[in-house]
Amino acid sequence: MSSPNVYGGTITKQIKRLGASCDWSRERFTLDEQLSRAVVEAFVKLHEKGLIYQGSYMVNWSPNLQTAVSDLEVEYSEEPGALYHIKYRVAGGSRDDYLTIATTRPETLFGDVAVAVNPKDDRYAKYIGRQAIVPMTYGRHVPIISDKYVDMDFGTGVLKISPGHDHNDYLLARKLGLPILNVMNKDGTLNEVAGLFCGLDRFEARKKLWSDLEETGLAVKKELHTSRVPRSQRGGEIIEPLVSKQWFVSMEPLAEKALQAVEKGQLTIMPERFEKIYHHWLSNIKDWCISRQLWWGHRIPVWYIAGKDSEEVYIVARNADEALQKAQEQYGKNVEIYQDPDVLDTWFSSALWPFSTLGWPDVSAEDFSRFYPTTMLETGHDILFFWVARMVMMGIEFTGTVPFSYVYLHGLIRDSQGRKMSKTLGNVIDPIDTIGEFGTDALRFTVALGTAGQDLNLSTERLTANKAFTNKLWNAGKFALQNLPDQSDLSAWEAISAHKFDQEEALLRLPLPECWVVSKLHLLIDAVTTSYDKFFFGDVGRETYDFFWGDFADWYIETSKARLYHKESHLIASVAQAVLLYVFENILKLLHPFMPFVTEELWQSLPNRKEALMVSPWPRTSLPRQIHSIKKYENLQALTRAIRNARAEYSVEPAKRISASIVASSDVIDYISKEKEVLALLSRLDLDHVRFTESPPGDANRSVHLVASEGLEAYLPLADMVDISAELQRLSKRLSKMQTEYDGLVSRLNSPNFVEKAPEDVVRGVREKAEEAKEKITLTKNRLAFLELTVLVSE
Repeated sequence: MSSPNVYGGTITKQIKRLGASCDWSRERFTLDEQLSRAVVEAFVKLHEKGLIYQGSYMVNWSPNLQTAVSDLEVEYSEEPGALYHIKYRVAGGSRDDYLTIATTRPETLFGDVAVAVNPKDDRYAKYIGRQAIVPMTYGRHVPIISDKYVDMDFGTGVLKISPGHDHNDYLLARKLGLPILNVMNKDGTLNEVAGLFCGLDRFEARKKLWSDLEETGLAVKKELHTSRVPRSQRGGEIIEPLVSKQWFVSMEPLAEKALQAVEKGQLTIMPERFEKIYHHWLSNIKDWCISRQLWWGHRIPVWYIAGKDSEEVYIVARNADEALQKAQEQYGKNVEIYQDPDVLDTWFSSALWPFSTLGWPDVSAEDFSRFYPTTMLETGHDILFFWVARMVMMGIEFTGTVPFSYVYLHGLIRDSQGRKMSKTLGNVIDPIDTIGEFGTDALRFTVALGTAGQDLNLSTERLTANKAFTNKLWNAGKFALQNLPDQSDLSAWEAISAHKFDQEEALLRLPLPECWVVSKLHLLIDAVTTSYDKFFFGDVGRETYDFFWGDFADWYIETSKARLYHKESHLIASVAQAVLLYVFENILKLLHPFMPFVTEELWQSLPNRKEALMVSPWPRTSLPRQIHSIKKYENLQALTRAIRNARAEYSVEPAKRISASIVASSDVIDYISKEKEVLALLSRLDLDHVRFTESPPGDANRSVHLVASEGLEAYLPLADMVDISAELQRLSKRLSKMQTEYDGLVSRLNSPNFVEKAPEDVVRGVREKAEEAKEKITLTKNRLAFLELTVLVSE
């Protein structure tokens, strides 16, 4: 068996490769001496307050692991099985006097101590107070009792009471004072109470018992039945409810304080919907079984006196010497003691983690004084009860303070089909392998884009897309570096440094594209900072992604080429360089928490870096922005998109430059015309044949008319874009082909044979294709009419 250090080392390696910036000198292992001391101290203190007790109670028993497991470690699943109907004869009655009992676990009948019916059930009223004979037990009698707990509509309405093997029966037996009979060994085999079935595995016993019942005429019927089956979260085996001597923590007093912490605002759980789940669980909490019958873990600090009843006499101590001293004081120097062989539930030590790792119970320890309580716990929503709630309860109990102010619950990582990862399904994704294929930054960004508390389906498509994003960021960095002055060019760097984008006046002096991108950046910084403060990490990632790719990379970098590649004016080139650097370095800051490696590498490649990105100041908020400039540039974008779409629609060759007449009011022309070079570059216009006018041009009827936005239009001469004669021939052929396809679809739809006999979804599909084809025919006819009109006008 692999040691815990092997698993711990693997997890540590994964966390390091994922870029977690932890103080690894403070890494702790649950069995470290200091942590073990804290565990013992916590047990002793809880016991002294009467919050830890020992007793024989119903627990969830794992036969394979040979240990009790807590309620939280049991998972229920709806599974097909059988419902067995069995005759229980009524003692002293005729052959017709019997009760039929329906059960999913017939092997537990050896532990029956009563048979119950509902007092309102007229079918069985005459038998209440009499005795029933338990089958296959050589005539053992049990009382027939009445209790409103019995569901008259389930099965036959008769319930066998097996308090040693059913949680509800156990509670009923304790209420009514019935005895508790255990028929099962801890390995899942039946014990001597089962008579001839002793030693058989529980499932083997079930088969043999049913066979024997059939032979003796006591088997009524066996029918298919789906039931809720409890399985161990660790091993997957079916859990056996079993009465066993265990150690428990009384939870109600602890839970009350943990509930108040949320109600008083001392603790905030995110997403907020989990507060209701937290409240419901703590309001209905059961005592916690903390003893485990495992070979590994913290030994329970309890010692027993040799020769004494272990349930009546025991000593709780911090170590064996203290236990022996206490024992000698009570029973003399010759007393012999032995320690409880059980260990504590691993979640018991985990519940102390926020303060045990900082030196508690030594509250004067430097780390405890400095770091406790912490600010935030970030963990998966699946361990809200296993770990989070218990840490809150223990933190308040032992330190008087909640261990953290915020709990951020992330979702679980599932496979691309939304399935939980498991070795059985073969869908486990090793983060190290994923990093090797896609890179740490792409993996981190993919995972961090998830919504808090919602599971994330990790797919190759998502990872590939975010690897492309990483590459895009890298290429943007290369572009910036290639277009910045040499570091030795001091005068150029002085010019760049002279631009101060945190001042309103400086922003107003910028050309439109530069003012737009800087204003958008300042808006982004505010939005992202607010989202970070609210722990909306997914929003941060999406907002920054959209700005970088949609605004900076797709628009400003392309725009800047008009300044950088045509350096008639060194001043305008300097402005573009300054803006390029300013915006890019701030993007790196915003993305650094998501993508630490690529952003740090790019940051340190930029000139004049005095410190690492990781320790550089966060961007300032509330910086100036020009909303009017944003709207103006959006008009320029709309115009560019309209021209690009027209080029694509008419299949204009990418390298071909075309003419354009831009029509707008004088104030719009004023700012659009100043960016004539940018418009020509982005739209591939012939710079010498771009005109700005307040009225349509003379060749408007031979041009493609575009409406970019309200008050901004463009006219593109058709002859510049296509060979009209060739385009007429191409569209005529295309129209003929489309008409033939459309006629075929209409013919099918007009056929009663097809419409009545074909599946509904097939008919619907043909109808949709026909409608789509009709629209395309109309568009093509309009295009042809326009071209023909253009030819006529030209003639």
